[in-house]
Amino acid sequence: MKRILREKFFNRPTLIVAKELLGKYLVRKVNGREICGMITEIEAYDGFHDKASHASRGKTERNKIMFGPAGHWYIYFTYGMHWILNIITREEGYPAAVLIRGVLLKEGPAPLEAGRPEAAVAVPLAGRPLTGPARVTKYFKIDNKLNGEKANKASPFGKLRAGGLWIEDRGIKIPRSKIKRSPRIGVHYAGPVWAGKLHRFYIKQKDAY
Repeated sequence: MKRILREKFFNRPTLIVAKELLGKYLVRKVNGREICGMITEIEAYDGFHDKASHASRGKTERNKIMFGPAGHWYIYFTYGMHWILNIITREEGYPAAVLIRGVLLKEGPAPLEAGRPEAAVAVPLAGRPLTGPARVTKYFKIDNKLNGEKANKASPFGKLRAGGLWIEDRGIKIPRSKIKRSPRIGVHYAGPVWAGKLHRFYIKQKDAY
């Protein structure tokens, strides 16, 4: 049974939301078709004092979405080339988010036909992992047009353009024994204390079936 996660799910402590997102499904409607993948890797960024978080230096035009209501997308550009997908958690005014780092594809488009403009792009087949936040956004066709939007099926662009982006609960529960923890990736700038926080949660591919 599929159930779309609403604001109530995300309006809770960030580390709890992060762990419970493992095994949930990221779903995107693109040109009338749905693609989805099980979330297998995330990172939590929690509050003003988290030196690895964009919010550690206060509210800015870039990070203002983090201070808004739970259950909205925070999407930003990094390294001049990649979009990064986050979902906002906690109560409004408290900046916190969960970064989606990896999914295991369950449904998606077949290889693109020759002669189409996109044909030169390698497209992962269903059943393969997407590891790394940039690969996730590229495959799911996510960019800043969805920044600040609520995670649901509704399209902010109208019927003729791309559809919504949401997260579903499909009844899969990941046992605690299968959930691994580690420091977040690439946050050495946060200093040894915050860079060492075990705020990355993931499951191995074999545990995602």
